[in-house]
Amino acid sequence: MKIYTKTGDKGQTSLFTGKRVYKHNLRIESYGTVDELNSYIGLIKDHAPKGENLELMHRIQDRLFTIGSILATEPQKMDGNRFKIPQISEEDITALEQNMDSMNEELPEMTHFVLPGGHPTVSFCHVGRTICRRAERRITQLNENVPIDALVIKYINRLSDFLFVLARYWGQKVNAKEVKWIPEK
Repeated sequence: MKIYTKTGDKGQTSLFTGKRVYKHNLRIESYGTVDELNSYIGLIKDHAPKGENLELMHRIQDRLFTIGSILATEPQKMDGNRFKIPQISEEDITALEQNMDSMNEELPEMTHFVLPGGHPTVSFCHVGRTICRRAERRITQLNENVPIDALVIKYINRLSDFLFVLARYWGQKVNAKEVKWIPEK
């Protein structure tokens, strides 16, 4: 199979259903940003502290592919038998929440905002968090025009929270100093 098809040479691409749209289409922007996030999650995994269980991170990448598939499919085509698109579930969101709760139990209480950085592992988590927030902005903007499954929006929102907690948790594991943001006067 060739990677290049030349079908996008004039600035258009196909949705999952075959419909042609411009590459700057908000739907493409949305799932493209989710794809960028998924790639960045791979980078985060590559910089995980030694001995960390990465099963949840692998599951997150799977769920991001699912979200990309949902976003690449026109809503009116989702219910038919022709396109079998997996879905996001409440259990996916609960898994993120339970993991955040577990990590938070081992972290000191937050009394201030923290500045991103201190160790590459921490920084990668924070960049992933900001990409996730951008994906959320794109998806919610798309949702204003075309209804998006509320669980997709909820999952992306919760994932950015998860990446913040993960930055703090892994930061503690790699002995990164957490720097509080104290505004200058």
